[in-house]
Amino acid sequence: MSIEILMPALSPTMEEGTLAKWHVKEGDTVESGMVLAEIETDKATMEVEAVDEGVIGKILVADGTEAVKVNAVIAILLEEGEDESALSAAADGAGSGSAKGEDSKKSEEGDAAKPKSADPAPSAGKAGTAPASGGETDSGDRIKASPLARRIAADKGLDLKSIDGSGPYGRIVKRDVEKAQPASQASSSATQTTSDAPAAKPVDMDDPLAAYGIARDRYELEKADGITKISAKRLSESFRDIPHFPLTVDCRIDALMDFRKRVNAAAEKDGDKVSVNDILIKACGLALKKVPAANSSWIEGGMIARHKHADVSMAVAIEGGLITPIITDADRKGLVQISRESKDLATRARDRKLKPEEFQGGTFSLSNLGMFGIDSFASIINPPQGMIMSIGAGEQRTVVKDGALAIATVMTVTLTCDHRVVDGATGAKWLQAFKTYVEDPMTMLM
Repeated sequence: MSIEILMPALSPTMEEGTLAKWHVKEGDTVESGMVLAEIETDKATMEVEAVDEGVIGKILVADGTEAVKVNAVIAILLEEGEDESALSAAADGAGSGSAKGEDSKKSEEGDAAKPKSADPAPSAGKAGTAPASGGETDSGDRIKASPLARRIAADKGLDLKSIDGSGPYGRIVKRDVEKAQPASQASSSATQTTSDAPAAKPVDMDDPLAAYGIARDRYELEKADGITKISAKRLSESFRDIPHFPLTVDCRIDALMDFRKRVNAAAEKDGDKVSVNDILIKACGLALKKVPAANSSWIEGGMIARHKHADVSMAVAIEGGLITPIITDADRKGLVQISRESKDLATRARDRKLKPEEFQGGTFSLSNLGMFGIDSFASIINPPQGMIMSIGAGEQRTVVKDGALAIATVMTVTLTCDHRVVDGATGAKWLQAFKTYVEDPMTMLM
């Protein structure tokens, strides 16, 4: 029996990807472990290996195809003894999977994140069965509708169950919702809504800023890449759904700068150089161990995960957005080892060569914009982590020392906390521990 090769989910957040390059062609014999293709995800480019043996009978998704949905059929593998006659049945069985994201490409809204309030209530029927009227449901018993269609329906007060979808496989798309009328208007004029506010109009992608009075010839449109789209979606959800608050403190770092010089005097003999950020990663790891209640994640359903390891994600700027490779067990590693790992991870992050486990699963994040001259800022939490630290620039400031004015190098840091797992007192205790390590770095060696 022929085998369907599916678009893999290479990370928990991956919904679609780009099939960058095939390493095989139709008619090639493949063995288990052989590299079949390169997939560009929201964070990296990774190779996909064959699990089964056989002959590539048909490639359904060409090189360079974007927005290929996870679990879409991308190729057909013929087993021993099968010939091309098995392809037609296999291709028919591929269904929407071999459509290469056709419905998402045809819909005008692309990959806009759908508001939770627009999700229809689950129907009472069995999974996969169609409702009595309206668009077809997916296997989760939710009505198939594009994000823009859901948004327009919510604005117009429409019930998606009453709308017939004209998109691929019964999906409700923009044109279906625009043609439909709210039930209050369809029944009779006596039951019309009293609001005079017009329904929100969908964005015209040919002239998206027209509503703001900005002429089309005064800007250029650029398509967001996968990283930017996924980051926009996740950060929007994080800012909207996580009850967060900031805590800010100033740290004097003259002792840290002197400590770094002494460390590098020894490390440079072996070609290593420890950065301020490497020392801060170490300090964050130790503080997470000293205040374990802060090293936590909220789990939907009323559970809290208390992490046993201090895995610090460091924000790295790459083309198109940010990625957060992880220094695992940061509290246990020496500064030279942290320096080597951080340089290697940052380099491979920019080349999009990180493995999924190298940027997924951290328990805490650190973002440092001090090198850009930013005095202070607050970052958006990277779920499911409970905290993220924002590092500002170290600069000379006037301080009071022993009752007299003095000059010190001061760095402002801001800790953004998820109030569901880290309250103000816990966050303050963590900041006290962090500040102690920073202002007296010799304590990190104790």
